[in-house]
Amino acid sequence: METKRTKGMVESDISKALTQWEKEYLGRGSVQVKTHILQHMILVSLKGVLSPAEKELTKTEAGMLSIKKIRSELIETGSLQLKELISQLTGCEVESFHTDISTRTGERMIVFVLMENLEKQLTE
Repeated sequence: METKRTKGMVESDISKALTQWEKEYLGRGSVQVKTHILQHMILVSLKGVLSPAEKELTKTEAGMLSIKKIRSELIETGSLQLKELISQLTGCEVESFHTDISTRTGERMIVFVLMENLEKQLTE
């Protein structure tokens, strides 16, 4: 008999997988990851994503803009891998992907918009 995965289990699996992806792709993982499934969206909050050197750079406006640009480009180059990872973990196709980073708090937010209502599937 197959055990049905709960919403919490899927959220935990996504958090673990994203941390692993960060370590492999970016060379380091975030300090804390929290994932929330909300209808057809997956919201991921990653805290502690900046390295000590990047934190130092964010003390100037030019440095802050540079870090935002580089981090954005790094995530965009890996977006296909991220979409595939989410599809594998959820069984849902990713329609779109959005992200931003706060150079003040060192937090990145990622939103995956899915083609179907994953929350409804997991709570039925």
